[in-house]
Amino acid sequence: MKVGFVNIFGKPNAGKSTLLNALMGEKLAIVSSKVQTTRHRIKGIVTTDAYQIIFSDTPGIIEPKYKLHEKMMQAVRGSLEDADVGLLLVAVNENLTENDAIFSSLKLKVPCIVVLNKTDKFSADKLTETRQFFESKPYCSKTIAISALKKENLEELLTGITELLPEGEPFFAEDEMTDLSERFFVGEMIREKVFDLFEDEIPYQTTVLVHEFKQKSSLLKIGANIIVQRETQKAIIIGEGGKMIKKIGSEARKDIEKFVGQKIFLELFVKVRPKWRENDIFLKEYGY
Repeated sequence: MKVGFVNIFGKPNAGKSTLLNALMGEKLAIVSSKVQTTRHRIKGIVTTDAYQIIFSDTPGIIEPKYKLHEKMMQAVRGSLEDADVGLLLVAVNENLTENDAIFSSLKLKVPCIVVLNKTDKFSADKLTETRQFFESKPYCSKTIAISALKKENLEELLTGITELLPEGEPFFAEDEMTDLSERFFVGEMIREKVFDLFEDEIPYQTTVLVHEFKQKSSLLKIGANIIVQRETQKAIIIGEGGKMIKKIGSEARKDIEKFVGQKIFLELFVKVRPKWRENDIFLKEYGY
C-alpha cells in the first residue's frame, strides 16, 4: 500500500485547518476567521485498503515576534524534515509573489502539490492565472484546485497525493485518527471559543491548560484553566456576573460532548500569568 507523511504548509488563514478537517471527515483542528489560530502541529491519519496518509496541519508561516511564535515556527521546521509529500496551500485571492517567496524558502526536497484553495469564490481566468504562475516554479510537481470549505475536488487531491507517496507498511493501526490525546483536543475546543467570542488581542494572549480529565461514574469531569497575561484580560474573559466564561463553557461543552461521545462536567477557571508567551517555563507547561 502507499504510505507516507503529507504536511500542509501555507500562510495564516490559507485554510490549512479547514483542509485537514475536510480530508479527515472529522474536526481535529480548530478553525477561526482570525489568523494564527493553529499553534501546534496536528496530525490526522487516514487509512484505507490502498493507502495510509498521515496528514499534518502546521501553524501559518510568520515572522516570529515573541517566544510563542518561535515555538510555532519550530513545529513548521520539524514538519519539513519528515514530509514525503508537501501540500503548499494558497488561497486564490492571495498575493502570489509572497506565497512564492514562502514556498521557495521552505527548500522542500520532496514532491509538492500546490493546492489552490477557495476556488469557488473566483473566476476561471483568475484560477488559470494562479495555476500558470505556480506551475512554472521548481518546487511545484502539480497544481490541484479545491474548495476545502465546500469539500470540492478532494478526491482528485487524494489521488494526486497517493501517486506521489512511496509504498510501505502502515505506521498506525487502522482505527487510529491522530497521535494526540483527547485532553489536547479538549483544550483546543475551549481555546476556539475564546477566538470566536473575543476580539483584538485577547485570543492571542490566551491559552488553555486542561488540568483535570477524570471519569466519574456516568460523567467525564474536565477542569481547565484559561491563561491570560493581565488582570484586565481576566475581567473581560469572566465578563459581568460571569456571563462570558459561562458562555465559553456552554459552547465548548457541546463540542466536547460530541467529540468524547458522553456527558461531561466542565469547570473553567481564569489564571493570570504575566508575559507567559515569553516565558520558557510557562510555554513548556502549556505544551509548546
